[in-house]
Amino acid sequence: MPTPHSPPVLHRVIAGLHRGVGVTALGLAALFMTGCGSTLYAVQANAAASKLEEARELGAERYAPYEYWFAREHIDKAESEASEADYGDAANLAAVAEDYADKAIKLARQARREAGR
Repeated sequence: MPTPHSPPVLHRVIAGLHRGVGVTALGLAALFMTGCGSTLYAVQANAAASKLEEARELGAERYAPYEYWFAREHIDKAESEASEADYGDAANLAAVAEDYADKAIKLARQARREAGR
């Protein structure tokens, strides 16, 4: 930090360094957040796809069609959003897909138990 008796050139150099550090930090933060968004989406989408596959194997298309297809459409839309680098919306859509895939799994298991009686 310059003292009150520092030459004016030194003040400008130090002020420029502070601005440069701020701009660099802001740029790195934006880059890091973009990277995290795609990672978060990938994790969320993989979890949703895995649960949707489990639901399909349990017959959710038959036993819980609304929940199954709602999840399927949300995964498809999440993939579309991710392809446009809109990772926040993509992750949210994938989370909804995972929730509905879970509901489809529960309903399909319940229906299979009841059909087995």
